[in-house]
Amino acid sequence: MAGLSEDHACGWRDEAEKLRSELAAREQREAQQTQLIAGMQAQLEKLTRHVFGARSEKMTPIAEELRKKKPRTHEETLAERRAKREARSELPTEVVHHPVAPEKRHCPKCGSEKLKPLGDGKSTTVYEYVPAKLIRRIHVQETLSCTCGEGIVTAEGAPKAIEQGQYGPGLIAHVVTAKCADSIPLYRQAKAFARSGMPVNRTTLGDLFHACARATAPLSERLLQLIVQEALVRADETTMRVQAKGATRRAWLWTFRTEKLVAYQFSPTRSGDVPRDVLGESQGYLQVDGYTGYNAVTAPLHRVRVGCWAHARRKFFDAQTTAPEAREMLDLILQLYEVEYEAKEKPEEHLALRIAKSNKVLERIRGWLDDHRPKHPPKSPLGEAIRYALGQWTALTRFLEDVRIPLDNNASERALRPAALGRKNYLFVGDDAAGERTAGLYSLVATCEENGVDPQAYLADVLTRLATHPQAQLDELLPHRWQPS
Repeated sequence: MAGLSEDHACGWRDEAEKLRSELAAREQREAQQTQLIAGMQAQLEKLTRHVFGARSEKMTPIAEELRKKKPRTHEETLAERRAKREARSELPTEVVHHPVAPEKRHCPKCGSEKLKPLGDGKSTTVYEYVPAKLIRRIHVQETLSCTCGEGIVTAEGAPKAIEQGQYGPGLIAHVVTAKCADSIPLYRQAKAFARSGMPVNRTTLGDLFHACARATAPLSERLLQLIVQEALVRADETTMRVQAKGATRRAWLWTFRTEKLVAYQFSPTRSGDVPRDVLGESQGYLQVDGYTGYNAVTAPLHRVRVGCWAHARRKFFDAQTTAPEAREMLDLILQLYEVEYEAKEKPEEHLALRIAKSNKVLERIRGWLDDHRPKHPPKSPLGEAIRYALGQWTALTRFLEDVRIPLDNNASERALRPAALGRKNYLFVGDDAAGERTAGLYSLVATCEENGVDPQAYLADVLTRLATHPQAQLDELLPHRWQPS
């Protein structure tokens, strides 16, 4: 009986151990499923918030949060109003005189008609919109002949923006600006031209657009070369659709920029070959997000990688739905921007303020990350946000080294917004070559806007000058150095 009991006991122990193993495996599977469901729920809420959410449910821009905590001073408000008045005062002015009607040209008191002007009269300023107009301009070249009957002299004709073109540089510049700056697709422009009395096929507009891109390609290529020479380059990328047989395929538009120069690069893929081809072995800083495609140019002896606090902040914002404590991190990140706001009033103390104040905030942020890391599964929304911030920590703290380094890479994201909006409007480009030409024109238009230059006036001018301008002086025609002819 004893032996039998012992056998039974061994069997029960084995069975219990087996049940414990199965229970542990089940609990592990349930934990994984719970984590997966939480992640999917967070993604669904993020998408729903992005598409259908009210403005209050979307991430508030840092600048808006700072305005709430640190309202503008009275002097800043007055300066903004003064700048608006000055800008409006430079508009073309037309004075319209309104004489007193004949039946009212008498004194309302005594009835006398002996009236005289009182000062300059009463004036009211009204801002009016005068629609653009299309004109047909006929160029007549004077032709002279000699009395000898053989010699003939003909005046120079109007400079042509493109060879064999009957469309002037102003019209071509308008087409490019409308598409690249205002995201108006060519078929909508064709409708507008038709309303103005000049029916033109959108295929013709496409030909003009790409002819302009080919003519100005040396300028857009030179822009990229100048950007690569800078100590701080910021980069980002977004998708672009390309027409394919029976469908479209995905390609990529990259932006590489400095404070005042913006260039774009088209690529059929998101491969790291693009930043390698563009930046080569140049040195300095490169501010990007966590995408590994930039690793090839941020290796030792190349560019030093700089992180983006806006990307990190966005991940913590999205994690709030499943982990409300993420709000604590958002408040800490906001403190970094408060230091930058303070530095605007004390630019000579900018780096000192970062070292004295931002450094302490970073210590609190790092402590929070280390404290909360073991509390959240790595694949949960907050776990992923924490893992991203810790993985990018060295890059995120680079701004302490150089006052020129901004906290975030929002400038690159802003540079891609016209392309993103254009993608929704014109949907796709015809082929890879069209994508490359579009990227070149985006570069010139965006750099014009960064430097306060009207891209339409700029393009209309340089299109007539490129053919005869000395190649050695090409930089004179770049948007940030351009002077009207």
